[in-house]
Amino acid sequence: MPRLYKVSEVARMLNVHRVTVLRWICDKKIRAIRMGKLWMIPEEEIRRLLGGRQEDIAVLYARVSSRDQKEDLETQLKTLEQYAASKGYKVADTITEIASGLNENRKGLKKLIDLAKEGKFNVLIVAYPDRLTRFGFRYLEELFSAYGVRIETVFMTEKSPREELVEDMIAIISHFAGKLYGTRSHKYRKFVRKFKRMIGMSSQS
Repeated sequence: MPRLYKVSEVARMLNVHRVTVLRWICDKKIRAIRMGKLWMIPEEEIRRLLGGRQEDIAVLYARVSSRDQKEDLETQLKTLEQYAASKGYKVADTITEIASGLNENRKGLKKLIDLAKEGKFNVLIVAYPDRLTRFGFRYLEELFSAYGVRIETVFMTEKSPREELVEDMIAIISHFAGKLYGTRSHKYRKFVRKFKRMIGMSSQS
């Protein structure tokens, strides 16, 4: 009798989320045997999958918070392109946007999720985790993994813990000040400017 593997074991072998394997089973992309409440995958089916794996197709994602950071956006893109080339990835799309990392309704982020749902790519490349989101990176990692997409960050962090804390505080204050006053208003700019000065003073103490 051929050796059988659990869904979780196959997910680890293929470097995908277990939900992805279950979806492949439901779509009849993987032959599996039902044993009680469990799906078991024959060894020869795993060999077929490993032997027929397609090339890695990547999407590059770069983000900055404001328009005066366009130069940083270009630097991010160059870094991502060099990284993808060094890994031998085929780049399917490049998404850039100017928006707060706290904004969950970003057009670029929504496009990334839609492309993942459609199975258009299997590698998402960002320069730093906070380029994808200021908070909740692990949740997005789980989400993309469920669609067979892994996230690769070129660098883990670009700042010291204190700098990250200060930036997070500024991002939160700016986000809610924008909702309160509108991001184009004089009150918004004055409020954020005053808060940045206050944070700058306290970080020096």
